[in-house]
Amino acid sequence: MSDADLSAALSTALGGAPVSNLQRLSGGASRQTWSFSAGDRPLILQRQRGGDARDMTVEVDVLRAAHAGRVAVPAVIASWTGADAVDGPLGASFMILEHVDGETIARKILRDDTFAAARPRLTADCAVALARLHAIDPGTVPALADTDQVELYRAALDTFGRPHPAFELAFRWLQQNRPTPTRRSVVHGDFRLGNLMVGPDGLRAVLDWELAHVGDPLEDLGWLCVKAWRFGSGQPVAGVGSYDQLFDAYERESGTAVDADAVRWWEVLGTLKWGIMCIVQTQSHLSGAVRSHELAAIGRRVCENEYDLFLALEGRW
Repeated sequence: MSDADLSAALSTALGGAPVSNLQRLSGGASRQTWSFSAGDRPLILQRQRGGDARDMTVEVDVLRAAHAGRVAVPAVIASWTGADAVDGPLGASFMILEHVDGETIARKILRDDTFAAARPRLTADCAVALARLHAIDPGTVPALADTDQVELYRAALDTFGRPHPAFELAFRWLQQNRPTPTRRSVVHGDFRLGNLMVGPDGLRAVLDWELAHVGDPLEDLGWLCVKAWRFGSGQPVAGVGSYDQLFDAYERESGTAVDADAVRWWEVLGTLKWGIMCIVQTQSHLSGAVRSHELAAIGRRVCENEYDLFLALEGRW
């Protein structure tokens, strides 16, 4: 689809609003992303890539539920999802979102002077966003999957048939130390630096809801603390804060006590998950499904996660 055709299709999707300033942005393996203006209003388009069997229906629903729950997310302006999206104006599932100014690149957030005032408050901002997300009734998004994360990633690793002793050790530890389940909540599934839009004043929007599901709310807290998402910083929470700061702020907003040992369990699982996800993404390149230098290079991070798992199991992360 040419830029002119896409602009015309967007105008149709927005009830005839004039579309201008269409600009292709970087995107992941499953999404194409553009910025554009509808009249004087800046907006973002996310469109499913051709050949990807996934659909945006659940993601749109959870974004709308999060927005209604006062989570910092971009508002959904328009969408077309489901089986008939291929016959829609853009020929695939899409959603048009409110444009939010800010930065997502972790290196800049953690180091640039622009974000010096944001860094001390970012841990509390994340805690508030997560507490509000976890307060949403999962019944409002009934299509969200509820899958045991250990079983899911055990099955994923087994499909490759290659030995990873460090991962096997982690699986054994997780099975032996699994905490008692607390409550079932809407979980973001990938809440970390890189998926957070940050401005000089702090967190502005939570992005990338493709992995949202129903699960234990402590999963999101543990994932936020995974060593890979500290990007070289010595601070355990997204490279900007301490465990106590995160837990205290979450408890204030949610009124629910945080079990630090359970968060540690989820952090170990998060490290294991990221290692397996690196294998999955690299295999996408090696199999020819998605040829990408980025996906090929991510394979070298498998051994980093194996090393991080040893540190985590020894309490030296």
